[in-house]
This record gives sequence, structure tokens and C-alpha cells, in this order.
Amino acid sequence: MKNKAKLITGVALALAAGMAGRVGGQEADTAERSRSTVSELLKAGRPTVAPGYFMFPIAPGKPNFLAGSMGELRPNHFHGGLDIKTGGGVNQPVYAAADGYVSRLKQSSFGYGNVLYITHPNGTTTVYGHLNEFKGAFAAELLRRQYDKQSYELEAFFEKDKYPVKRGELVALSGNTGGSAGPHLHWEVRDAQDRQYNPLQWGGFPEIQDHVAPQLQAFALEPLGIEARVKKVFAKAVFVPKVLPGPGVATTWADTISAFGTVGLLVQGFDRFDNAWNKNGIQRVTMTVNGQPFYEHNIDAVPFPTGTRQVGNFVDFLYQNTQGRTLQKLWVDDGNDLAMYTTGPSKGRLNVEAGKLYNIDITLADSYNNQTPVHLVVRGEQPEYFKTRSAAVKKTALRFEVTRNLLKAVVADPSADSVAANLTLLRGNRRLEIRPSYTQNSENVYLYDLRAGLPDSIRFGNITKKFDRQVMIPAGKETSYATNALTLVFGPETLFGNLYLSTSFKPEPTGSGFWTVGSPLQPLYHTATLTLKPATPPADPARTAIYAATAKGGKAYVGGKWDDRGQITAQIRQFASYRILRDTTAPRGSLIGRAGGQLSFSVGDDMSGLASYRLLIGGKFRMLRYEHKKALLFTVASDTLGPRLHGPAELRLTDQAGNERVIPLSL
Repeated sequence: MKNKAKLITGVALALAAGMAGRVGGQEADTAERSRSTVSELLKAGRPTVAPGYFMFPIAPGKPNFLAGSMGELRPNHFHGGLDIKTGGGVNQPVYAAADGYVSRLKQSSFGYGNVLYITHPNGTTTVYGHLNEFKGAFAAELLRRQYDKQSYELEAFFEKDKYPVKRGELVALSGNTGGSAGPHLHWEVRDAQDRQYNPLQWGGFPEIQDHVAPQLQAFALEPLGIEARVKKVFAKAVFVPKVLPGPGVATTWADTISAFGTVGLLVQGFDRFDNAWNKNGIQRVTMTVNGQPFYEHNIDAVPFPTGTRQVGNFVDFLYQNTQGRTLQKLWVDDGNDLAMYTTGPSKGRLNVEAGKLYNIDITLADSYNNQTPVHLVVRGEQPEYFKTRSAAVKKTALRFEVTRNLLKAVVADPSADSVAANLTLLRGNRRLEIRPSYTQNSENVYLYDLRAGLPDSIRFGNITKKFDRQVMIPAGKETSYATNALTLVFGPETLFGNLYLSTSFKPEPTGSGFWTVGSPLQPLYHTATLTLKPATPPADPARTAIYAATAKGGKAYVGGKWDDRGQITAQIRQFASYRILRDTTAPRGSLIGRAGGQLSFSVGDDMSGLASYRLLIGGKFRMLRYEHKKALLFTVASDTLGPRLHGPAELRLTDQAGNERVIPLSL
């Protein structure tokens, strides 16, 4: 095919001929060039904020506690501010942190829920999220706009100085709205480019006391190149103290760790504030090698919203989701465009030479500069072939995995030969023999750089296994890949690094099927465009959409748009398995309460999910709030614009497939 050489980076090597499916590539600026430029721009133009400029927005002057700190590692994002505890309840007064004006309001059942933005003269904006109620003239204007649009879900922007506020002025009451997991105030500081900053970096607040240093849980070393080894093997080595050291207690690993080649270090730990037991993130990690500065990251500024998804590249995402241990990389990995790093040319990757010693000191620190030191010694050891045997291995077996750009094949081999036999990679009528790197406990390990070309299958003796990755998708380029069942389009920033993609399709008797696209253990940075090609066009495309699916029948609405060829296209944020399903069942709802003279409804939808809701009383719109966490719709007493809750009424519920249910009411 015309483009296959380009997709194998133009290197004419052993297996570069032939690829499954169709692949098209469009050149773009390299990821390294574009992302380094972004990084430099982010480092420039940081706001200058004097200590004490911001007032603490909840119970100022009184001791308080944080449920979450800036930069904490959440499953799919960096936490972008401070989560301030509100005593487990709602309706705590929220005050403007500095002089400014209300520039933006938003009410939603998702994300930050009810959120307020105040822009300040120094160019920063403070953000107050998960609020229960706004206080001020701007709240009345938002309500008027909601009735004009006949929608609770609304975002309003205000011109400069229309709604000025003073430092310490009451602007809202705290709540538990949106994606909040419990009552608290989410509070941020942003600049004009929506970069999120750590409010504690400008001197902290007396309301939040912190004399507790971070706590180490584990550290690790990982080979980063085909020549690299840790403890003589090509595998991540995780080191966990037998007794976890307390906060601030220095850890010295007693044993010298052997390694060779390009390796990376990783660390796991957490931090706490005074008199609080919830675990928070570690703000800063520094590393020196033989007394010289080598690496530092400081999570005090994250671009919103795209940069926050870099958490999938900042941590070892695969290890986190398979082993349950969150290890932070102490190097700048491919595709990482965050500006939180200070490194040399190696970007934190350590090149270990045979015969040399490397004294490594890692320091974990929080925003109040409480520190915990970690010391280890790495010794460079030239890798050589070795073989150890295990009596437990009695039968030959073959397995493989892909890590970065490398194929790692492992053969359980009971042979007593002093050196293991070669592994064979096959591509059509081509063969490539791979020598073993080492044999550990009767398991031969073979390493191969997949950038030289993808095999069709892998053979050892009389065992042959199909290689399940059909194509390499390069990072940093706009690339498309197509089969008879689907098409995928990747943008220049969809991927963090090169992707070795596997897809499959299982048809179903209904004419639809089960599409598996990549692995959920491979994170995406930006979205990819997925087009599914069912064998039979849907009879009812308006109510038929893409759903993420599991083999056990689980499903989650994705959506999509049908074209005139009977194909459906949607944006995806993660790899998964997908089905095309039809939703013909309308949402359900029922009146469940009249507490305080207000109405509350229980609502739900079993497939596509609730898309819109309208309460009409005597034909007039009355606004409802939606709490998706509890599947509730309810009216509020502070609504002075809507009709009285009396007389004939109807609740209209519509799901994302367009099914509508009308529920008559007599109020």
C-alpha cells in the first residue's frame, strides 16, 4: 500500500512489508516541536500575585481543612484547585477572595455544578464550584436568562464591572452540585488563558495549617529502551519498604540496585494536612544524581481543560489500572507538554553505564515545603545472557506484550539447553530470528523493536500465535486507519506516544455487531473519531446510536451521527468495545414529594439517558433543578419568576434518543 513506509517511519527493515486494513497519513509538525513550544508558552506569562492578595473564601480567619489539594492525581485528570471542607453540610457562606467583578456564571447538573467566576484587577480569575445558591443581583439576572431560554442548564457571561464585588463580599452558598462526591467548595485561581494555579503557592493561608510532610509508599525503576535492564531483566522493579516510613522520615534503600541503559524512576506517595486524615497529592518532587540537579516537577499550574488530561501520561497508566498502584513518572515522557518540569537534555531519563555508581536522592515536598527524603544507589551492570531454571515449568507456552515501541515475548521453556532457542517472527513469507535476551526461571525473554515492522505471527517450536496489533499509529500526526468494519481518525494530539492498534469485529444476528477498538489500558490525550460500519443500515437511525459496551451486557451512551451510507460517527475519549443499539423506551418519572411546598420528581432512563426536562403548569414553564447523582428533579423556593405550583401541569422528559414521556399532574 502506498502509505505503509511512512507509517513505519520510513525505515526499510525486516518486516516492513504489508499491513492489515488501510492507513492514511497527513504530515504535521512533529509532536516534539509543537509540544515544546506549548511548554515554553505556559512557563511564560504566569501571574504575579502578592502574598495575602486572596482571602480564604470559606470561614475566613477560622481553622479549616482541605478535602483535596491542587494537582492531586484523579483517574482522568489533575485536580485543578483546592477542595475546601464545609463541615459535611451545605449553605456555608462563600466570600469573594479579592476585589473584582462577576464575569461568568454557570448552572449544570454535571462538572462544577453551579459555578461562579470572579475576575480580578491583576488578571486572575477565582472560580467557586459546586455551589448551592448564588447571592447578589447577578443571580437574579441569571434566573431571568434561564426563563428566557426555558432551561436550567445555562452559562452566562457578563461584561467588565457590570457586577462588581469587594473582597469579603458574600457571593454564594456552598453546596454539593455537579460531579461533587460530597459537600465542599471547589476553589481555583486561573489566568486569562484558563491555566489553573495552586492558590497555596503564594504564601498559603493561616486557615490551613500543614506541618506534616509527605509519606513515601513505594518507588520503582523501569527500563526505557531495548538495551535497558533493571536487576538484570527487562521489567519494572517496584520497591516497597517493609515498614512504611512516617511523614518526613528519611528512607535509605539498603541494597544497591543493578541497572543498565536508559531507565526511569517512579514514586508513589501521599500528603496530609494538620489534623486531617484524608490523603492529598504531593506537590513537588525533586531528584539529584551524584549530588547534581537532575529532575524536578512542581504541580502548581495546569492548563485547563486539555492539560489536565495529561495525568494519563504523568502516571504509569497501565500499572495503575492493572496493579492498583499509582506510580508517578520522574521523567518527561513522550507527548507530555506540561510546563511543570525542570530537567536537563535527558528530561529525567537516566543513562546507566556499566561499572558506575549513581547516588540518587529524591525529595517529596508539599505546598508548605514539608519534605521527605529518599536515597538509593544504582550500580551499572553490563547485561549478559544468563539462564536460571525452574522445575515448575514442564510445558512450553508462549505469551507476549507490547510496551512502548517494544514487543516482549516470553516463552515458558523446559529445555535443559544452556542457551535458549531463537524466536521466529513471521510476516507473509518473511522470517526474522530473534535471539533470547535472558532466561529466568525457565522463561525465555525476547525483545524486538516494533518500529522495524509488525509481524503477522510469533513462533517458538511448534507453537504459533497471531500478533494482534494490526498497525502502528504514530503520535504527533493526523492519521486514519480503516477496515471493512470501522474507520478511526487520530488528530496530531490524540495520542501521547506511538500506538500499536488492535481492532476486532464480531457480527451479531441482529445485523449489528460488537466492535473492539484498542485497549482501555491505553489512555488518549484528545479525542479520536470513530466510524462504525454495520452490515445493515438501521431501520430507525434517529433512535439508534453508539454505546460503549461490555461482554456482560453493560452499556453507556456515546451517541453519533449517521450518514447516507449507513455509517455512524462519534468522538471517543477512550478505547473500549462498542455496539450499535436502538433506544425506543421513553424516560420514566414520578412525583415523590412536596416538602416545603416544593415539588420533587424521581427520574430515570435505562439506555441513552435523560437529555431534557420541562415542567409546564397551566402551559407555562416552571424551572426545575436536576441532581443527576440522585436522579432527582425539583423546584426551588427562591424561584420568583415561574408560575405558582398549583393547577393542571405536565412533566415532559426526553432522552438522548428523542423518546419523550409526558406525565400529567394535578397540583
